[in-house]
Amino acid sequence: MKVVIQRAKDASVRVAGETIGKIDNGLVVLLGVTHDDTIDDVNYIVNKIVNLRIFEDENNKMNLSLKDVKGSILSISQFTLYADTRKGRRPSFVQAAPPNIADELYRTFNELLANENIHVETGQFGAMMDVSFTNVGPVTIIVDSKDNK
Repeated sequence: MKVVIQRAKDASVRVAGETIGKIDNGLVVLLGVTHDDTIDDVNYIVNKIVNLRIFEDENNKMNLSLKDVKGSILSISQFTLYADTRKGRRPSFVQAAPPNIADELYRTFNELLANENIHVETGQFGAMMDVSFTNVGPVTIIVDSKDNK
């Protein structure tokens, strides 16, 4: 499981011209799921996201976590994180999990974040989405659950 975490002061997601998710201070999280991901990968990523110290304290040092700042998450499923661009000019997505598996783990991911008392807004799995946000810093971090093994 891979995530791209981007610190944001505002973010929203639109589907078919309608805003379906919106946050203020927090994180935009793009989540990609691969074939062998399990609940252990979800737990690792959730724990990492809610406790990662990437928000500034009173001394402008990145010492505070999402929990510390009472931030929210805009969670977006993003199968293209598993693009393979090694051959040719068209990316291959064979490493991305099938939609039924990816959707189940995406839903579990969002539920576990909510269980951590994090306000979560989501995109729509499988839909064409327009995601807008203001990246603060900018701070963008990539986390791969396979790095834990």
